[in-house]
Order: sequence, then structure tokens, then C-alpha cells
Amino acid sequence: MKKLLDLLSEEMGQAFAAAGYDSNLGRVTISNRPDLCEYQCNGAMAGAKQYKKAPIMIANEVVAQLAESKAFKEAVAVPPGFLNLKLSEEYLRQFLTDMAKDEKFGLEMPKKPKKVIIDYGGPNVAKPLHVGHLRSAIIGESIKRIVRYAGHDIIVDIHLGDWGLQMGLIITELQERQPDLVYFDENYEVEYPAEAPFTITELGEIYPTASAKSKEDEDYKQRALDATFKLQSGVRGHRALWKHIINISIPDLKKNYANLNVDFELWKGESDVHDVIPGMAEQMKAEGYAYVSEGALVVDVKEESDTKELPPCMILKSDGAALYTTTDLATIMERVKDYDPDLMIYLTDKRQALHFEQVFRCARKTKLVKPQTEMIHIGFGTMNGKDGKPFKTREGGVMRLETLIQDINDEMYRKITDNRDVSEEEARQTAGIVALSAIKYGDLSNQASKDYIFDIDKFTSFEGDTGPYILYTIVRIKSILNKYKEQGGVIAEDGAFGLASSDYEKTLMLELAKFNAMLETACEETAPHKVCAYIYDLANAFNKFYHETKILAEEDETKKQGYIALLVLTRDVLETCIDLLGFSAPERM
Repeated sequence: MKKLLDLLSEEMGQAFAAAGYDSNLGRVTISNRPDLCEYQCNGAMAGAKQYKKAPIMIANEVVAQLAESKAFKEAVAVPPGFLNLKLSEEYLRQFLTDMAKDEKFGLEMPKKPKKVIIDYGGPNVAKPLHVGHLRSAIIGESIKRIVRYAGHDIIVDIHLGDWGLQMGLIITELQERQPDLVYFDENYEVEYPAEAPFTITELGEIYPTASAKSKEDEDYKQRALDATFKLQSGVRGHRALWKHIINISIPDLKKNYANLNVDFELWKGESDVHDVIPGMAEQMKAEGYAYVSEGALVVDVKEESDTKELPPCMILKSDGAALYTTTDLATIMERVKDYDPDLMIYLTDKRQALHFEQVFRCARKTKLVKPQTEMIHIGFGTMNGKDGKPFKTREGGVMRLETLIQDINDEMYRKITDNRDVSEEEARQTAGIVALSAIKYGDLSNQASKDYIFDIDKFTSFEGDTGPYILYTIVRIKSILNKYKEQGGVIAEDGAFGLASSDYEKTLMLELAKFNAMLETACEETAPHKVCAYIYDLANAFNKFYHETKILAEEDETKKQGYIALLVLTRDVLETCIDLLGFSAPERM
């Protein structure tokens, strides 16, 4: 189903052609003066120079060709040559009817869907998730849902940090605390215990302790580096401990991500490509891409067009150790081999922009990817407290993600129980749903690359540009539809839309008609904030219509059915959009 603006532009293009002008001049846009008209066309202004004619003359000739138009009920030429347009109510009704019948509200599916891999999450195992992991999870999950809804084949990978120094630190601290564990006995040859010698709670304490020690004790840090080397070299006891760390950490990570309604198809980590790195490095050397510089193996990625200096991409350090660039390049190589993606999207803190610029250039130069394979890095800004600094606990530490979620849940529970009598179970359940909307909408309504202030009071408000406001609107619609059915009303499946009888009704219909254009843009630009902006405008349009219209009290049954069809479509579009943002609506609030 074509987008409304494309249909209107075709209609306007035909009018330009009929008047003797280039049909490409007929591009229609949403009016920037809604007090004067709904749509506008500036083609006469653009054509004036080409046809050596006053733009108002061209505009008047085009208006004459629109006299029998079924799309426009009003087309006015305004000096010096603008075309102000208003849509026919019948045309709009038919568009919404077609939209309501379509499985995805008129969104056209791609003729050739892309195979897309999205890399987001990226937590280190053995460390609890904290607020710094929030944006990657929320933005990545929404982009996944938007791109998948738009008809593409999506695979998402959490890309765990499970092979670096933090593993060596944990093993070193364990050896200090429990030196007699069989894992440290070089002569131990039987099977290792099935149960880990630590719990997830203990693990959460072991790593920060070890990390702090390594910063103060050079000998301790060297032992941790040695332990990391032993792990990566395949020492049995170290590998067994590593497996315990992974087996305990991943279920905890899955639980915390599930609380955010976030999931992944692949739970791979840096360790999955460890064995292919030597071969990759040798191939880069053999083909003349990589060379030794100051003991390290590097690939030049600078291009003649660069205005800033871009350092070489380091493949191996002087001691032969791999880096993040190495594992990212090896992961790209494996993803191409296993999945042959058309597009790879990476979502991380924007401070990693240089890293990914080097990695992508190196992957292209060394032919790890096909020339047509796209690679995109989406860098997000920081989540800050009201003081404008990165979000912290009151004590100044980094807040655990589960603590933040609980704080929002508690605030929503307080607001829900303050407003009405409700059972404890329902209040808690509703609070959890609304709290998730507050967290996710609060983040996603900002452009990903920008820093934003995490304001609990603002995000949990039921008024303004917030998740709870959107949910409150959906619940209001559900309540009206339930009352309609209780009164014996039957909701028509095919959507018996009426002709807009007020400006408020027409405005709501026009907002609904923007859905497929908005979703197409949100997908192309990987921009969840476009979905947020759309549903905020849609919710506002509905609430104005609601306050100015006696929906259930309407005596004209045909008109009432039109209202109900409009409510059903508004509810369905809003619920589809919030699902794309990664949250849902309760039945009542």
C-alpha cells in the first residue's frame, strides 16, 4: 500500500503534467502552516525559473486541473506561488479503510529483504548489569523490532565480553582465597566438579575486589595477566573455572535482560572466535595487508580523503595478544561465513566511534566482507542524572540496573495506589508494565546519539511526553471500547469509518494515515525516536478528539460506528508502536 504523501504527489504530478509542466514538480508535503492548510506543494515556485513564468500563474493553472480531483477538496494558489491543499474526507476515509484491512497498516514489504545482524548488549560476564548497559539494550531491542517489522531477516547477538583480563582477575582472586581448589593442581587429571566453587553473589563481589587490587599491586596484575594467558592457552583448570563463570553468569544476565523485555538469538562471546584469530592474522600478513610496526601487527586504514589522522588498526600486540579490534574483526569474518549478512549494525557508546571506523575499514581493506556488505555503528550518548553528570547512586557509585528498575517500579506502584483502590497483585503487575514504559520511552524519545537527563519524576508522569501518558491513552481507548460492547455494540471487523465531521476527528485520521511513512523512515534511519514522536502526536490527537466528541452518547448509529472504527485503529496502531519500542499496555490503570 502506497504512502499517503506518495499518492497525493502522484495526483498533483498529474495536474502539473496536464497543465503542461514537469510532473516531478508535484511533490506534496505536510503543511508547515496547519492553520492555513493540511498539505502544500511548492512546485510552482521551483518551476518558475525553468519555464520563465511567474509562479502564481503556474499555480493557478495547476489548480484549474484539480477541479475534479477526488483527493483534494480544496486547492488554493497563494502568492507568490504556493499551493495550499486540503484533503477530501471521502478520500481519507477510503485510505484508512484500506489501512485497517492491511496486516501492517499499509506498510509495504521490501521486494528483497535484507539479512541483518545487530550487535548490542556487550556486557562482560561475571559483572552485574549496571545503568551503563541500559541504552544499548533498550535502543538495540527497539531497532531489532522495527527492522524486523519492516520485513527484514534479523539475527541479534549479545556479543559477550568473556575472554579478557576480567577472567584472569577472577581466577587470580579465587586462587588467593582458595589455593587448594583442584583447578589449580597441575597434576589433577580426572573430571572437574560439576558445581562451581562460588555463587553469582560471590562472583559479583570477587571481580570488583580483584580489579581494585590490580590497580594498586603490580605483582597481582601480572599474575592476572598470566592467568588470562593460561586460560586462552587452554590450561585445563583455568578453562574449567571459566566454564563455571559462564554457566553462572549467563542465566543471571538472561534474567536481568528479561526484566527489560530484551532477548537475543545468539549468546556468543569473544571466546567464540579465539581459535580463528591466528589464521586470520596470518592471512592478513600473507596477502600483504598487515605488517609489523614496533613489534605489533597492524593494518593501515588511512585514506587519502581523510582530513584527520586515523591510526593503523592493531591486529596483535607485540606480545602476540589479541585486542578488541582483533576479536571484532574475527567476529565479522565468522558472521560472514555463517550468515552472509547484507547489513551489520553495531550499537555501543558513541565514544567507540573511532574503534569501529578502524574495524570497518580494516574489514573492507582485508576483504573480510563483500564490497556490498553494509556496516553501521550507532553510537549513543550517556544517560545523565539531574546534575548533568553520568547517572550514579546517591553514594556516588554506578547503579546496578536491577536497582534502577526496582526504583521505577516502586515509584509507579506508589502513584497507582495513591490514585485508586486496587489489589496488591494487580497494582504490582500494572506498576511493572508502566515502569517499563517509563524507562524505555524516556530513553527512546531522545535521539540515540544525544546525551539525556534521566528524570524519574518526569518519566513516571501520566502527563506530557512520557511512556505512562501513552499507556494511559491506550487504556482510555480500551475502556471506551469495553463500555461500547457492554452496551450491546458490535465492533465491525472491516472498520466502518465515517466521514470526518469535525476538525478534531479529521486531525486524528490524518495522524493515523502517517503510520506507514513514519515506520519506513524509522527503519531506514534506525531511529526509534521517530516512533516515539509519532505516537505522542497520535495520542494528543486522540485525546483532543475524545474531549471534544460525545462518542458513546452519539445518537446517530452510523456516526457512532465510525467513531468506534477510529478508536479501534488508533488502539491497534498505538499498541503496535509500543511493541516496536519494547513495552506493552495494561488493560487498566
